[in-house]
Amino acid sequence: MNGARRLSGSLLITGGAGFIGSNLVRYALAHTADRLVVVDKLTYAGSRLNLEDVLDDRRVTFLEADIADAAAMADVFAAHQPRAVLNLAAETHVDRSIDSPRPFIDTNVVGTFVLLECARRHAAAATDGADFRFLHVSTDEVYGTLGSIGLFSEETPYAPNSPYAASKASADYLVRAYFQTYGLPVLITNCSNNYGPYQFPEKLIPLMILNAVEGRSLPIYGDGGNVRDWLHVEDHCAALLLVLARGTVGEKYNVGGGNERTNLEIVDGICEVLEELRPAASNVRLKDTGSYKNLRSFVPDRPGHDRRYAIDASKIERELGWRARHTFEDGLRETACWYLDHREWCEQIQAGRYDRQRLGLSR
Repeated sequence: MNGARRLSGSLLITGGAGFIGSNLVRYALAHTADRLVVVDKLTYAGSRLNLEDVLDDRRVTFLEADIADAAAMADVFAAHQPRAVLNLAAETHVDRSIDSPRPFIDTNVVGTFVLLECARRHAAAATDGADFRFLHVSTDEVYGTLGSIGLFSEETPYAPNSPYAASKASADYLVRAYFQTYGLPVLITNCSNNYGPYQFPEKLIPLMILNAVEGRSLPIYGDGGNVRDWLHVEDHCAALLLVLARGTVGEKYNVGGGNERTNLEIVDGICEVLEELRPAASNVRLKDTGSYKNLRSFVPDRPGHDRRYAIDASKIERELGWRARHTFEDGLRETACWYLDHREWCEQIQAGRYDRQRLGLSR
């Protein structure tokens, strides 16, 4: 785990039934002795399906609740007395924030505020309050966009360009303010694009995998030249527990995989992996297509689409000894295998909620 300490207590993981959250629950079960209190509102992307294999674990307590519900969160803190909070609860899809920004404000801003207030009271009343930690999980999107060179560092000014990014930036500022004003022992992480198992299929990698094997179009925004840095979700989970255990209170840490790829490169890479795993020639749904790459189509770009993100992760590497362990090529292949092997999960998680239609075109 890159040197994180094994501590015993109660960890409150908000958003624990989502993509990163459910992976974190599994990682924490494997690498700590903590009891885990998992809170999730169970929106479309947060589901019990993501936790089916761990809900019966005696160390896991699952609570369906909204982090913006002050009374509910006060009850959670009172009942479970967490030694730390890892706040992963968030609306995260940029396209959805363009169509309907209000849920992003409610969860990402108001919800974070409610958690901070509960944490402030909890830390003040606890006999071991000095050991309490509040880890807020954020995104590189708060920094805006980069040109063809340069990296986002922890000192990069915020310049959010979507309602989603603005809501996360607002939450980051609130977390910082609670440290500066109240002395609440907080930590902030800003991560690059995550990928891996249990990611809702609205996001690029699972969307392209599922569309391809079903012979559906592979829509690529604009010219496909938008660049992202890709981080395997397990490497991210290792970083979170390490920051929680050894990070300096009041500091923020960028977490990136060092894997810059254009969206077109991602789609092409998925097509190449699928040709190895399930050749298009043997896929009856592609009998008139010839290859997965022939399913690619270029569609109008997303409004306000940032051109390039890239993370400088040298601080967490230098100060805490963290390193990403997954190469992108191996991680992408493992991820494709997971989605191919879990088609029932894919169908159930989308049923009645999402048909992989285009989102984010509202003006």
